[in-house]
Amino acid sequence: MSNSANIEGGLRERKRAATRQAITTAARSLTAAHGLSGFTVEEVCEQAGISRRTFFNYFHTKEDAVIGAFSDELPHDALETFAANPRREEGRISGTLLEALFRFTVDVVTRSTVSPTEIRQLIAAIAAEPQLLGRLTAEGEARERQFAELVAAREGLPVDHPEIVMAVAIFSAVCKKTNQTFFSEDNTTPYRELLARNLRAARALFDHSSDSFDTPSSDIPSSDTPEDRP
Repeated sequence: MSNSANIEGGLRERKRAATRQAITTAARSLTAAHGLSGFTVEEVCEQAGISRRTFFNYFHTKEDAVIGAFSDELPHDALETFAANPRREEGRISGTLLEALFRFTVDVVTRSTVSPTEIRQLIAAIAAEPQLLGRLTAEGEARERQFAELVAAREGLPVDHPEIVMAVAIFSAVCKKTNQTFFSEDNTTPYRELLARNLRAARALFDHSSDSFDTPSSDIPSSDTPEDRP
């Protein structure tokens, strides 16, 4: 493919992304102000500066427009880098997984076209129309399943392997907490720094734990002094 074709394709994608963002911004703004039933698709089109036909080229319903394009494909090069695992371990997750997850997530967020302003618009829209939360939750669950499949493929393990299940659950929880802070109005800390700090805090719990989970509680030494016991 020629350089001019690459440039043309890039410009076309940026134009599509800008149009999609304009539609979503208008839909969220109108939802926050009037609720989902308080405006029409035509009003979204007028505010976004597009035709009705263009709207339906991007979204099927007003609800879809409010949720926005959170299912955009992940960057291909970021996926390839994450999938490369030179230290795969038989029957368990590798020691490189956490670092790979960190780098992959930071890369995706840094390159995302979804801005903090858009996230705050979505939060305002959901506050005005709580039924959207169900739609957003369902999409989040679908994305977590896809994420689990991605991690399992990298590690060469079944998607229901206990270590895959817990790695995805724990990392997703840390990311959720990080996102809440990053997208807050008063945040000034870069995403990379927030995620690193939260991962270190979560890792501290396991660094200070022992392997005595399989030991019956009656066999675990008590921390009480003899004077404390009845």
